Amino acid sequence: MTTALITGATAGLGAAFARRLAREGHDLVLVARDTKRLDDAATELHERYGVHAQVLTADLATEAGIGAVEDRLRDDARPVGILINNAGFGNRGTFLQVPLEAELDMLKVHVEAVLRLTGAALPGMRERGFGGVVNVASVAAFVPRGTYGATKAWVVSFTQGVARDLAGTGVRLMALCPGFVHTEFHQRAGMGTKNIPSWAWLDADRVVDEAMRDLAHGRAVSVPSKRYKLVVALARVLPSGRLGKMSSKAGRKY
Repeated sequence: MTTALITGATAGLGAAFARRLAREGHDLVLVARDTKRLDDAATELHERYGVHAQVLTADLATEAGIGAVEDRLRDDARPVGILINNAGFGNRGTFLQVPLEAELDMLKVHVEAVLRLTGAALPGMRERGFGGVVNVASVAAFVPRGTYGATKAWVVSFTQGVARDLAGTGVRLMALCPGFVHTEFHQRAGMGTKNIPSWAWLDADRVVDEAMRDLAHGRAVSVPSKRYKLVVALARVLPSGRLGKMSSKAGRKY
């Protein structure tokens, strides 16, 4: 089994990817900002699945953080065969309500980090003739939702383009576009969730299971669950503002 590097690995989808890949026997490189949570996660995964889990503390909103992860991905002595670009966050409020610094941090994490880490991982994967990159986007990529949706739309377009460029090399790229998932995402952003209907919520482990199946099938975009496949289909034909109203409910305070 190869080694998988996961950003945002201590909670939510990142933790679910870590559990799934460890269960399959992959060694791990766990990336996040909180060293204590990383150490706890690495210990648990090692004890439960017997895999080696390296801890890499890095803030991807900083140059030093992105650079540290790039260096690990370029380490040919310890090759990474699977990259999960999962780190991300949301800002509560509309564009003019959110401080510019927070919007720029979002661009750094959602766009620049994804671009640079993908670029650091791909040469080695292509040379070895196998590998996989999952860039976590969102259904928000298809529903206008300020800076967050715009960054996720970039992730989808970027991933599809690079996937075409690498067709036939044995390296697969996929943008994962879930809807609302039971994670810490909304709580950390100070976003309310009471107005989001129960049917809209997805389980993180099930999202990851579907994502890994889609990656194995060579899909460039994965939209987990039939309900969100329908949402994306509707987003392509309805006026742009219609579905945005539902998404905006998550930006309200508790």
